[in-house]
Amino acid sequence: MANRLVIAPAPHVHGSESTRKIMRDVLLALTPALIFSIVVFGWSALMVTCISVASCVLFEFLIQKFLLRGPRTIGDLSAVVTGVLLAFNVPSSLPWWIVMIGAFVSIAIAKMTFGGLGKNPFNPALVGRVFLLFAYPVQMTTFPRPVGQLADAFSGATPLAAVKANIISHTDINFQDILFGSIPGSLGEISALLLLVGFLYLLWRKVISWHIPVAILGTMAVFIFIVGLSQGMQGEALWEYPIFHLLAGGAILGAVYMATDYSTSPMTHAGMIIYGIGIGVITVLIRLWGAYPEGMSFAILIMNSVVPLINKYVKPHRFGVK
Repeated sequence: MANRLVIAPAPHVHGSESTRKIMRDVLLALTPALIFSIVVFGWSALMVTCISVASCVLFEFLIQKFLLRGPRTIGDLSAVVTGVLLAFNVPSSLPWWIVMIGAFVSIAIAKMTFGGLGKNPFNPALVGRVFLLFAYPVQMTTFPRPVGQLADAFSGATPLAAVKANIISHTDINFQDILFGSIPGSLGEISALLLLVGFLYLLWRKVISWHIPVAILGTMAVFIFIVGLSQGMQGEALWEYPIFHLLAGGAILGAVYMATDYSTSPMTHAGMIIYGIGIGVITVLIRLWGAYPEGMSFAILIMNSVVPLINKYVKPHRFGVK
């Protein structure tokens, strides 16, 4: 009889879900927002997404074929998800060769350097996005303007950038424009409502739990509300201030689809809440007092580096121990 004893380190967690099924659900959750971005920005949005996805898959295949030994993982759709998320973090007008550079950084440096899926300490798509922001700041902050009531007021700036630069006040913004995409921004910034629909789908499919997204968005809302009070805001202006920051920029995209990455987030629910609070606080600090109008990407990457400590000190009770 063949020896069926398998020796491996803990944790020994088994489930019916495969990586491919999980990634497929994430792609399905992102599909409505992707279709809407194509409607808003035209075929350039589809081209950026296709180039990003194809480049991520190609780089992962080449690295595994020529540099790393082991089973091929391009079939698990993780590279496809990375490509879509990278596309969601860039303007639809970004040149194709810059998109390919971002895909290379995401896959070759942020993912495969550490051994591939499940071993990367930082979210690959965000590493690619931040690299492009530093390397090509002009191209990464030049946004095409969709047709809409709010878009013409910005001259290509995102709502966050316009408010931070005092071009426009958050009280002048119609939240319907943010929800339905009549604003400049990256592919993942213009469809808050559809991203929330995808969030509900992922919760229903139990791909993610509520802990990280709610902790991030809740912390942002409370923090910004307190800041509004300290600045003397009253009435409608005070209540609209946190709502604006939750809907604008990459808050929903980051909280739901990027901070919840299995490889780079804590394992326990208590750890997830701590992790989410940290992301929310750092995001608001950067948005309100930092050099950049958006801080979600930086906040997630910073807290990614803290995850090992959270996992070390925030543990569930061992069985049989009171």
